[in-house]
Amino acid sequence: MRVIDLSQTIESGMPCYPGTPAPIFHPLFSIEKDGFAEQLLTLSSHTGTHIDLPSHIFPEGFSLDAISIDRFTGNGLAIDVRSSANGTITVDMLQVYEALLKKCEFLLLCSGWSQYWGTPDYFEAYPVLSSDAALWLTEFHLTGIGVDMISVDASDSRDLPVHTMLLQKGIFLIENLANMTTLLHRPFVFFTFPMKIAQAEASPVRAVAFVDV
Repeated sequence: MRVIDLSQTIESGMPCYPGTPAPIFHPLFSIEKDGFAEQLLTLSSHTGTHIDLPSHIFPEGFSLDAISIDRFTGNGLAIDVRSSANGTITVDMLQVYEALLKKCEFLLLCSGWSQYWGTPDYFEAYPVLSSDAALWLTEFHLTGIGVDMISVDASDSRDLPVHTMLLQKGIFLIENLANMTTLLHRPFVFFTFPMKIAQAEASPVRAVAFVDV
């Protein structure tokens, strides 16, 4: 069994969604002065690789503390969408995987966009699901959908149609994944464990995949 880390590192200067403050690391104690090290971390619930829950969009949507821990793991399927034309992931691109989608809990859309992490290009022109494709995916019993991009919606979107459609159906969204090309064309078990935060609408996660060697 091999464990593949799918998470981006939380660090100073890391990419954050426009308007989201960058994480702050403030030293509280040092080994030299106090005999031990400790720091204060200030960060958004949407920092780095993170999971969005229905309460992110809907006032009546369920939050993190309403979800059993076993919902954050399940069989995964990684689909190669690097060839998506005009930045749109269509139903036609997904339908060939219909049989496999019926057997998984987590769908990961591998766009290859994580290669731009840390550059301005990461925030622009990444592919997103069409409305028809997002609606089609709600027909399956998916627990979550993950992407290696800053968002499941376009950077200039204001009404967040993909967020709205999927979260309304109770499908979790995992954004800013990494290393997804290693999962293509192979079975794996996906883990996306959030921090245990009361009433959270989102949380940073340590996303990993377990694959057979």
